[in-house]
Amino acid sequence: MADAAHAPLATPRPVVEEQVETGELDSRLAGARTPFVVRGLIADWPLVKAGLDSGAAARAYLLEQRRDRAFTVNIGEPGAGDRLFYGEAMAMNFRTGRADLAEIFAGIAANEGRRDAPAIYLSSIDVKDYFDGLHEANHVDLGTREPIESIWIGTRTRIAAHNDFPHNLACCAVGRRRFTLFPPDQFANLYVGPLDHTPAGRPVSMVDLRNPDFDNYPRFREALATAQVAELGPGDAIFIPSMWWHHVEALEPFNVLVNYWWRDTPRYLAQPQDALNHALLAIRDLPEEEKELWRQMFEHYVFGDAAAAAAHLAAGSRGILDPLDAESAGRIRANLLRSLSR
Repeated sequence: MADAAHAPLATPRPVVEEQVETGELDSRLAGARTPFVVRGLIADWPLVKAGLDSGAAARAYLLEQRRDRAFTVNIGEPGAGDRLFYGEAMAMNFRTGRADLAEIFAGIAANEGRRDAPAIYLSSIDVKDYFDGLHEANHVDLGTREPIESIWIGTRTRIAAHNDFPHNLACCAVGRRRFTLFPPDQFANLYVGPLDHTPAGRPVSMVDLRNPDFDNYPRFREALATAQVAELGPGDAIFIPSMWWHHVEALEPFNVLVNYWWRDTPRYLAQPQDALNHALLAIRDLPEEEKELWRQMFEHYVFGDAAAAAAHLAAGSRGILDPLDAESAGRIRANLLRSLSR
């Protein structure tokens, strides 16, 4: 009998596909907590149609609408492959620079077809800040949501499994992308790297999905047993709920993705990751008996019944325990900034 370290790998099941018309997307997204794919959601975009002609046509379309400003670009080492990740001594295996989009696209065209071509990747570019008219001609109506709309442009790349706090609607405009998804509770089985030293702002799995090292990362087999996979072509979209881990591969010589991030809670609320970082600073290294007391405090005030925790105080006089609004959240943020700067 094979031991667990050499047991056959589980085959990821496909992400559920749904028939959703553009006008129905708003209601389908409301309350959605599991991923799903919508084929052809953005098939009528001019950008998609340009990309179906050729990568060069898609680049020409984007260049027509770019603003006159430098774009940030990530460039891998020639011959180093498509994985943008850590290199030696946990330094990044790519460099970051700024250039005109026409110059960046010229570099992509010059390297097309080369076996040792470097990965070239423009990540999370704000559509409205960097292009004129691109949003108006190519966007998804998300109802009353006010999403962050970003465009991701590049050659063949692999981005390690990571998660995002906002919900994510990712739309494949040019090329093909493969998404491998893991539920939020699989973080321990994904062997997440440093929380504060990351390739792109979010902590990533240290496991190479294409060639997993089960000797060093044995629990990754458990993560694979929960995995879902979807390959998107031009015009397709995938909904990735908040905190779901996703490994993303751009599969063609030239690829473009447009994504929308939004949260269900008000924007004035803080980022949970900041609270985790602060807890690591303030709580993790306390004596065990003190940590246990703080665990109970968090359970009472943060994870427990908020109304019950403050029921003995008169409404309006509960301070930080009162329901938050933009003004009170701003006061808390200001107090935290003052305390952290001491």
